[in-house]
Amino acid sequence: MSTPAYIYLQPAFFSEKEKIIARYRGLTAYSFRYSTSVCGLKITNKLGEICLLPFQGQQVWRAKFAGKELTMKSMFEEPRPTREYLKTYGGFLLHCGATAMGCPGPRDNHPLHGELPNAPYHKAFLIMGEDKRGAYMGLAGKYQHTVAFAHNYIAAPLLKLYEESARMYASISIRNLKNTPMELMYLAHINFRPIDNGKLVYSTPCSPENIKVRSEIPAHVEVAAGYKEFLRELSKHPEKHNMLTPGLKFDPEVVLYLNCLPDKEGWAHSMQIHPDGYADFVSHKPCQLEHGIRWISRTPDQDALGLLLPATAEPEGYTAEKNKGNIKILPAGESIKFEIETGLLTPEEAREMERKIGQILKEKNPA
Repeated sequence: MSTPAYIYLQPAFFSEKEKIIARYRGLTAYSFRYSTSVCGLKITNKLGEICLLPFQGQQVWRAKFAGKELTMKSMFEEPRPTREYLKTYGGFLLHCGATAMGCPGPRDNHPLHGELPNAPYHKAFLIMGEDKRGAYMGLAGKYQHTVAFAHNYIAAPLLKLYEESARMYASISIRNLKNTPMELMYLAHINFRPIDNGKLVYSTPCSPENIKVRSEIPAHVEVAAGYKEFLRELSKHPEKHNMLTPGLKFDPEVVLYLNCLPDKEGWAHSMQIHPDGYADFVSHKPCQLEHGIRWISRTPDQDALGLLLPATAEPEGYTAEKNKGNIKILPAGESIKFEIETGLLTPEEAREMERKIGQILKEKNPA
Protein backbone atom coordinates (compact mmCIF):
# COMPACT_ATOMS: atom_id res chain seq x y z
CA MET A 1 0.00 0.00 0.00
CA SER A 2 1.24 3.52 -0.73
CA THR A 3 -0.02 7.08 -0.52
CA PRO A 4 -1.20 7.96 -4.04
CA ALA A 5 0.48 10.69 -6.07
CA TYR A 6 -1.65 13.16 -8.02
CA ILE A 7 -1.03 15.19 -11.16
CA TYR A 8 -3.59 17.98 -11.47
CA LEU A 9 -4.70 18.01 -15.10
CA GLN A 10 -5.43 21.19 -17.06
CA PRO A 11 -6.87 21.50 -20.58
CA ALA A 12 -3.64 23.27 -21.59
CA PHE A 13 -1.81 19.94 -21.12
CA PHE A 14 -3.71 18.47 -24.08
CA SER A 15 -2.83 19.07 -27.74
CA GLU A 16 -3.33 17.26 -31.03
CA LYS A 17 0.08 15.64 -30.65
CA GLU A 18 0.06 12.75 -28.19
CA LYS A 19 2.65 13.14 -25.43
CA ILE A 20 3.71 11.27 -22.33
CA ILE A 21 2.80 13.00 -19.08
CA ALA A 22 3.70 10.28 -16.56
CA ARG A 23 5.25 6.84 -16.13
CA TYR A 24 4.84 4.63 -13.07
CA ARG A 25 6.05 1.05 -12.89
CA GLY A 26 4.64 -0.68 -16.01
CA LEU A 27 2.04 2.03 -16.66
CA THR A 28 2.24 5.08 -18.94
CA ALA A 29 -0.14 8.03 -19.33
CA TYR A 30 -0.46 10.09 -22.51
CA SER A 31 -2.38 13.31 -23.12
CA PHE A 32 -3.92 14.20 -26.49
CA ARG A 33 -6.94 15.81 -28.14
CA TYR A 34 -9.37 14.12 -30.46
CA SER A 35 -10.00 15.89 -33.78
CA THR A 36 -13.29 17.04 -32.21
CA SER A 37 -11.25 19.03 -29.62
CA VAL A 38 -12.27 16.75 -26.71
CA CYS A 39 -9.36 16.07 -24.32
CA GLY A 40 -8.26 12.44 -24.11
CA LEU A 41 -6.13 10.62 -21.55
CA LYS A 42 -4.65 7.27 -22.57
CA ILE A 43 -3.26 4.88 -19.97
CA THR A 44 -1.37 1.77 -21.10
CA ASN A 45 0.08 -1.34 -19.53
CA LYS A 46 1.68 -4.36 -21.18
CA LEU A 47 -1.75 -5.91 -21.85
CA GLY A 48 -3.49 -2.99 -23.54
CA GLU A 49 -4.90 0.48 -23.03
CA ILE A 50 -7.85 2.61 -22.00
CA CYS A 51 -8.78 6.08 -23.27
CA LEU A 52 -10.61 8.39 -20.88
CA LEU A 53 -12.28 11.80 -21.11
CA PRO A 54 -11.02 13.67 -18.04
CA PHE A 55 -13.18 16.77 -18.53
CA GLN A 56 -16.27 15.22 -20.17
CA GLY A 57 -18.07 12.88 -17.80
CA GLN A 58 -14.80 11.16 -16.89
CA GLN A 59 -15.96 8.49 -19.32
CA VAL A 60 -13.87 5.51 -20.31
CA TRP A 61 -14.28 6.12 -24.03
CA ARG A 62 -12.36 3.07 -25.24
CA ALA A 63 -10.83 -0.07 -23.73
CA LYS A 64 -8.60 -2.50 -25.63
CA PHE A 65 -6.73 -5.50 -24.22
CA ALA A 66 -5.12 -8.64 -25.66
CA GLY A 67 -5.73 -7.20 -29.12
CA LYS A 68 -9.49 -7.10 -28.46
CA GLU A 69 -11.64 -3.97 -28.72
CA LEU A 70 -13.91 -4.26 -25.70
CA THR A 71 -16.07 -1.23 -26.49
CA MET A 72 -19.39 -1.35 -28.32
CA LYS A 73 -19.65 -0.50 -31.99
CA SER A 74 -21.35 2.86 -32.44
CA MET A 75 -21.77 5.64 -34.98
CA PHE A 76 -19.14 7.75 -33.17
CA GLU A 77 -15.45 7.12 -33.82
CA GLU A 78 -14.57 10.02 -31.53
CA PRO A 79 -16.36 11.78 -28.67
CA ARG A 80 -18.02 15.08 -29.46
CA PRO A 81 -18.10 18.15 -27.20
CA THR A 82 -21.75 18.07 -26.15
CA ARG A 83 -23.78 17.25 -23.06
CA GLU A 84 -26.55 15.60 -25.13
CA TYR A 85 -26.41 11.87 -24.45
CA LEU A 86 -27.29 10.54 -27.91
CA LYS A 87 -25.12 13.05 -29.79
CA THR A 88 -21.88 11.49 -28.52
CA TYR A 89 -22.91 7.98 -27.50
CA GLY A 90 -20.50 5.07 -27.78
CA GLY A 91 -18.21 5.01 -24.73
CA PHE A 92 -17.22 1.94 -22.72
CA LEU A 93 -18.17 3.24 -19.27
CA LEU A 94 -20.48 6.15 -18.48
CA HIS A 95 -21.70 7.34 -15.08
CA CYS A 96 -25.46 8.06 -15.21
CA GLY A 97 -27.57 10.07 -12.74
CA ALA A 98 -27.47 11.51 -10.20
CA THR A 99 -30.69 13.55 -9.79
CA ALA A 100 -32.40 11.21 -12.29
CA MET A 101 -31.49 8.54 -14.82
CA GLY A 102 -33.07 6.28 -17.39
CA CYS A 103 -35.48 7.14 -20.19
CA PRO A 104 -37.64 10.12 -19.20
CA GLY A 105 -41.35 9.36 -19.17
CA PRO A 106 -44.14 11.69 -20.28
CA ARG A 107 -44.17 13.45 -16.87
CA ASP A 108 -40.37 13.80 -16.63
CA ASN A 109 -38.22 16.74 -17.67
CA HIS A 110 -34.76 15.29 -17.02
CA PRO A 111 -32.37 14.42 -19.87
CA LEU A 112 -31.82 10.81 -20.92
CA HIS A 113 -29.71 9.20 -18.16
CA GLY A 114 -29.34 12.44 -16.23
CA GLU A 115 -26.63 15.09 -16.05
CA LEU A 116 -23.56 12.94 -15.29
CA PRO A 117 -22.68 11.15 -18.58
CA ASN A 118 -21.10 14.22 -20.21
CA ALA A 119 -20.79 16.48 -17.18
CA PRO A 120 -18.08 19.18 -17.42
CA TYR A 121 -15.43 18.31 -14.83
CA HIS A 122 -13.46 21.31 -13.64
CA LYS A 123 -11.15 19.20 -11.48
CA ALA A 124 -9.38 16.16 -12.93
CA PHE A 125 -6.40 14.28 -11.56
CA LEU A 126 -4.05 11.60 -12.87
CA ILE A 127 -3.52 9.31 -9.88
CA MET A 128 -0.74 6.76 -9.25
CA GLY A 129 -0.06 4.42 -6.36
CA GLU A 130 -0.24 0.90 -5.02
CA ASP A 131 -3.01 -0.92 -3.17
CA LYS A 132 -3.84 -4.54 -2.35
CA ARG A 133 -4.43 -5.27 -6.05
CA GLY A 134 -0.99 -3.92 -7.06
CA ALA A 135 0.47 -0.86 -8.75
CA TYR A 136 -2.09 1.28 -10.56
CA MET A 137 -2.58 4.44 -12.58
CA GLY A 138 -5.92 6.09 -13.08
CA LEU A 139 -8.19 9.10 -13.25
CA ALA A 140 -10.12 10.93 -10.55
CA GLY A 141 -12.05 14.18 -10.49
CA LYS A 142 -14.81 16.32 -9.06
CA TYR A 143 -17.95 17.75 -10.62
CA GLN A 144 -20.28 20.04 -8.66
CA HIS A 145 -23.89 20.12 -9.81
CA THR A 146 -25.73 23.11 -8.41
CA VAL A 147 -29.20 24.34 -9.38
CA ALA A 148 -30.73 27.05 -7.19
CA PHE A 149 -33.67 25.86 -5.06
CA ALA A 150 -33.15 22.28 -6.30
CA HIS A 151 -29.80 20.46 -6.30
CA ASN A 152 -26.29 20.82 -4.92
CA TYR A 153 -23.93 17.84 -4.87
CA ILE A 154 -20.38 16.79 -5.75
CA ALA A 155 -19.66 13.70 -7.83
CA ALA A 156 -16.18 12.22 -7.40
CA PRO A 157 -15.40 9.27 -9.70
CA LEU A 158 -12.25 7.14 -9.61
CA LEU A 159 -10.92 4.71 -12.22
CA LYS A 160 -7.83 2.51 -11.71
CA LEU A 161 -5.96 0.35 -14.22
CA TYR A 162 -3.41 -2.05 -12.75
CA GLU A 163 0.09 -2.84 -13.95
CA GLU A 164 -0.38 -6.57 -14.52
CA SER A 165 -4.07 -6.81 -15.36
CA ALA A 166 -6.83 -6.03 -17.84
CA ARG A 167 -9.20 -5.49 -14.92
CA MET A 168 -10.35 -1.99 -13.97
CA TYR A 169 -11.70 -0.80 -10.63
CA ALA A 170 -14.22 2.05 -10.82
CA SER A 171 -16.10 3.92 -8.15
CA ILE A 172 -18.07 7.11 -7.72
CA SER A 173 -18.91 9.00 -4.56
CA ILE A 174 -21.84 11.41 -4.37
CA ARG A 175 -21.89 13.99 -1.57
CA ASN A 176 -25.03 15.99 -0.82
CA LEU A 177 -24.01 19.61 -0.15
CA LYS A 178 -27.54 20.74 0.70
CA ASN A 179 -28.91 21.21 4.19
CA THR A 180 -31.89 19.07 3.21
CA PRO A 181 -32.13 15.49 1.91
CA MET A 182 -31.35 14.71 -1.73
CA GLU A 183 -33.13 12.27 -4.04
CA LEU A 184 -30.57 10.08 -5.81
CA MET A 185 -30.46 7.76 -8.83
CA TYR A 186 -27.35 6.15 -10.34
CA LEU A 187 -26.46 3.66 -13.08
CA ALA A 188 -23.06 2.51 -14.40
CA HIS A 189 -23.51 2.14 -18.18
CA ILE A 190 -20.86 -0.38 -19.30
CA ASN A 191 -20.98 -1.12 -23.03
CA PHE A 192 -19.08 -4.16 -24.29
CA ARG A 193 -18.92 -5.34 -27.88
CA PRO A 194 -20.98 -8.52 -28.35
CA ILE A 195 -19.08 -11.52 -29.69
CA ASP A 196 -20.89 -13.89 -32.06
CA ASN A 197 -21.49 -17.13 -30.15
CA GLY A 198 -20.32 -15.53 -26.94
CA LYS A 199 -21.75 -17.25 -23.86
CA LEU A 200 -23.31 -15.28 -21.01
CA VAL A 201 -22.59 -16.66 -17.53
CA TYR A 202 -23.80 -14.78 -14.46
CA SER A 203 -24.77 -15.16 -10.82
CA THR A 204 -28.52 -15.01 -11.40
CA PRO A 205 -30.74 -18.09 -11.62
CA CYS A 206 -31.90 -18.25 -15.25
CA SER A 207 -35.66 -18.34 -14.75
CA PRO A 208 -38.62 -16.04 -15.47
CA GLU A 209 -38.84 -15.37 -11.72
CA ASN A 210 -35.28 -13.99 -11.59
CA ILE A 211 -34.93 -12.44 -15.07
CA LYS A 212 -37.64 -10.02 -16.22
CA VAL A 213 -37.83 -8.70 -19.78
CA ARG A 214 -38.87 -5.08 -20.23
CA SER A 215 -41.95 -4.95 -22.43
CA GLU A 216 -42.37 -1.15 -22.47
CA ILE A 217 -40.77 0.49 -25.50
CA PRO A 218 -39.16 3.94 -24.96
CA ALA A 219 -40.40 6.82 -27.10
CA HIS A 220 -37.06 7.18 -28.93
CA VAL A 221 -37.06 3.51 -30.07
CA GLU A 222 -38.75 2.21 -33.24
CA VAL A 223 -39.42 -1.52 -33.59
CA ALA A 224 -39.87 -3.90 -36.52
CA ALA A 225 -42.28 -6.75 -37.08
CA GLY A 226 -41.63 -9.74 -34.84
CA TYR A 227 -39.90 -7.73 -32.12
CA LYS A 228 -42.74 -7.85 -29.57
CA GLU A 229 -43.16 -11.58 -30.18
CA PHE A 230 -39.45 -12.10 -29.48
CA LEU A 231 -39.79 -10.23 -26.18
CA ARG A 232 -42.71 -12.44 -25.16
CA GLU A 233 -40.74 -15.59 -26.00
CA LEU A 234 -37.71 -14.34 -24.08
CA SER A 235 -39.90 -13.56 -21.07
CA LYS A 236 -40.92 -17.23 -20.91
CA HIS A 237 -37.48 -18.62 -21.80
CA PRO A 238 -34.74 -16.17 -20.72
CA GLU A 239 -32.10 -18.87 -21.33
CA LYS A 240 -32.50 -18.18 -25.07
CA HIS A 241 -30.33 -15.07 -24.72
CA ASN A 242 -27.45 -16.86 -22.98
CA MET A 243 -25.73 -17.63 -26.29
CA LEU A 244 -25.29 -14.63 -28.59
CA THR A 245 -26.19 -16.52 -31.71
CA PRO A 246 -26.11 -14.36 -34.85
CA GLY A 247 -29.63 -13.59 -35.99
CA LEU A 248 -31.30 -13.19 -32.59
CA LYS A 249 -33.61 -10.16 -32.73
CA PHE A 250 -31.75 -7.73 -30.45
CA ASP A 251 -32.86 -4.97 -32.82
CA PRO A 252 -33.25 -2.23 -31.76
CA GLU A 253 -32.65 -3.41 -28.17
CA VAL A 254 -33.62 -5.83 -25.42
CA VAL A 255 -33.58 -4.86 -21.73
CA LEU A 256 -33.66 -7.43 -18.93
CA TYR A 257 -33.78 -7.02 -15.15
CA LEU A 258 -31.70 -9.54 -13.20
CA ASN A 259 -31.85 -10.64 -9.57
CA CYS A 260 -28.08 -10.74 -9.00
CA LEU A 261 -26.74 -12.98 -6.22
CA PRO A 262 -23.47 -12.05 -4.45
CA ASP A 263 -20.58 -14.24 -3.30
CA LYS A 264 -19.35 -14.37 0.30
CA GLU A 265 -17.45 -11.09 -0.20
CA GLY A 266 -20.60 -9.35 -1.43
CA TRP A 267 -19.77 -9.26 -5.17
CA ALA A 268 -22.09 -10.45 -7.96
CA HIS A 269 -20.48 -11.46 -11.27
CA SER A 270 -21.41 -11.47 -14.96
CA MET A 271 -19.34 -12.64 -17.93
CA GLN A 272 -19.41 -12.84 -21.72
CA ILE A 273 -17.13 -15.78 -22.50
CA HIS A 274 -15.58 -15.52 -25.96
CA PRO A 275 -15.18 -18.61 -28.15
CA ASP A 276 -11.38 -18.41 -27.55
CA GLY A 277 -11.83 -18.54 -23.75
CA TYR A 278 -11.26 -14.88 -22.87
CA ALA A 279 -14.17 -13.18 -21.10
CA ASP A 280 -15.56 -9.70 -20.58
CA PHE A 281 -16.83 -9.22 -17.05
CA VAL A 282 -18.63 -6.94 -14.63
CA SER A 283 -18.58 -7.41 -10.85
CA HIS A 284 -20.63 -5.25 -8.50
CA LYS A 285 -22.05 -5.19 -4.98
CA PRO A 286 -25.84 -5.64 -4.88
CA CYS A 287 -25.82 -4.15 -1.37
CA GLN A 288 -24.78 -0.85 -3.05
CA LEU A 289 -26.49 -1.17 -6.43
CA GLU A 290 -29.58 -3.30 -5.94
CA HIS A 291 -30.77 -3.44 -9.55
CA GLY A 292 -29.03 -5.48 -12.25
CA ILE A 293 -29.89 -4.42 -15.80
CA ARG A 294 -28.81 -6.08 -19.04
CA TRP A 295 -29.04 -4.17 -22.31
CA ILE A 296 -28.36 -5.75 -25.71
CA SER A 297 -28.55 -3.92 -29.04
CA ARG A 298 -27.39 -5.56 -32.27
CA THR A 299 -28.18 -3.45 -35.33
CA PRO A 300 -26.26 -2.49 -38.49
CA ASP A 301 -25.16 0.75 -36.81
CA GLN A 302 -24.88 -0.19 -33.12
CA ASP A 303 -23.56 -3.44 -31.66
CA ALA A 304 -23.59 -3.34 -27.87
CA LEU A 305 -23.76 -5.63 -24.88
CA GLY A 306 -24.61 -3.94 -21.60
CA LEU A 307 -23.58 -7.18 -19.90
CA LEU A 308 -24.63 -5.89 -16.50
CA LEU A 309 -25.48 -2.27 -15.72
CA PRO A 310 -25.51 -1.99 -11.90
CA ALA A 311 -28.02 0.61 -10.75
CA THR A 312 -30.04 1.99 -7.86
CA ALA A 313 -33.26 1.67 -9.88
CA GLU A 314 -34.67 0.42 -13.14
CA PRO A 315 -34.07 2.78 -16.11
CA GLU A 316 -37.66 3.93 -16.66
CA GLY A 317 -37.14 7.55 -15.62
CA TYR A 318 -37.65 9.53 -12.42
CA THR A 319 -41.45 9.43 -12.11
CA ALA A 320 -41.84 5.72 -12.83
CA GLU A 321 -39.03 4.78 -10.43
CA LYS A 322 -40.35 7.09 -7.71
CA ASN A 323 -43.72 5.39 -7.99
CA LYS A 324 -41.97 2.04 -7.53
CA GLY A 325 -40.14 3.29 -4.42
CA ASN A 326 -36.74 3.04 -6.13
CA ILE A 327 -35.42 6.55 -5.39
CA LYS A 328 -32.63 6.67 -2.81
CA ILE A 329 -32.56 9.48 -0.24
CA LEU A 330 -29.17 10.94 0.68
CA PRO A 331 -29.31 12.93 3.94
CA ALA A 332 -27.96 16.48 4.20
CA GLY A 333 -24.16 16.54 4.18
CA GLU A 334 -23.88 12.77 3.69
CA SER A 335 -22.02 10.78 1.02
CA ILE A 336 -22.63 7.48 -0.73
CA LYS A 337 -20.18 5.35 -2.74
CA PHE A 338 -20.75 2.84 -5.53
CA GLU A 339 -18.09 0.37 -6.75
CA ILE A 340 -17.63 -1.92 -9.74
CA GLU A 341 -14.89 -3.97 -11.38
CA THR A 342 -14.85 -4.58 -15.12
CA GLY A 343 -12.58 -5.41 -18.04
CA LEU A 344 -11.18 -8.55 -19.68
CA LEU A 345 -10.30 -11.90 -18.08
CA THR A 346 -7.71 -14.34 -19.40
CA PRO A 347 -9.00 -17.84 -20.17
CA GLU A 348 -7.60 -19.05 -16.83
CA GLU A 349 -9.25 -16.16 -14.94
CA ALA A 350 -12.51 -16.78 -16.83
CA ARG A 351 -12.56 -20.45 -15.84
CA GLU A 352 -12.05 -19.48 -12.20
CA MET A 353 -14.86 -16.91 -12.31
CA GLU A 354 -17.18 -19.38 -14.03
CA ARG A 355 -16.45 -21.84 -11.22
CA LYS A 356 -17.20 -19.12 -8.65
CA ILE A 357 -20.50 -18.24 -10.34
CA GLY A 358 -21.48 -21.90 -10.37
CA GLN A 359 -20.75 -22.12 -6.64
CA ILE A 360 -22.88 -19.02 -5.91
CA LEU A 361 -25.83 -20.48 -7.79
CA LYS A 362 -25.41 -23.86 -6.12
CA GLU A 363 -25.24 -22.42 -2.61
CA LYS A 364 -27.94 -19.75 -2.93
CA ASN A 365 -30.30 -21.48 -5.32
CA PRO A 366 -29.93 -25.24 -4.72
CA ALA A 367 -31.78 -27.58 -7.05
